[in-house]
Amino acid sequence: MRHIMSILVENKFGVLSRISGLFSGRGYNIESLTVNMTEKSDLSMITIVTTGDDQVIEQIIKQLRRLINVIKVRDLTLYNHIERELILIKLFVNSKNRSDVYNIVNSFRGKVVDLTSDSIVIEITGEESKLEAFIEVVRPFGIIELVRTGALAIGRGSKPTADMDKK
Repeated sequence: MRHIMSILVENKFGVLSRISGLFSGRGYNIESLTVNMTEKSDLSMITIVTTGDDQVIEQIIKQLRRLINVIKVRDLTLYNHIERELILIKLFVNSKNRSDVYNIVNSFRGKVVDLTSDSIVIEITGEESKLEAFIEVVRPFGIIELVRTGALAIGRGSKPTADMDKK
């Protein structure tokens, strides 16, 4: 089963290396990973998407909590949360199909961020299923390049994600 983990850490050298090393050293796969500072410059939030049964996920969480500089770990799959991902996708376009591409972009609430005579770069944010649907719709135009952020997630409600309790 797919799980999205939120890991609050001290913003220090080597923290990300220790976390990724834990995953690789034990044979756990990371499907996506995002990291950046929080509203406090001395803290970072790492979001990792991985798969495993409940026992594997429980083991990963226990091992993460033992690492130096890890403050809190949450499996957001267990909580009410909001999840988004961003893609930038570059497509072939020409004068004949450009309006079709614009219509598709608008229907997915995307944004054109670059346009040349033979290509277009589009920004789309949303849940993974929306992004996958968009990719399939525009595939016939010819994908030149595609990059993704990986999942970002935040707990719903007034508590910080790191302080959420199971409901």
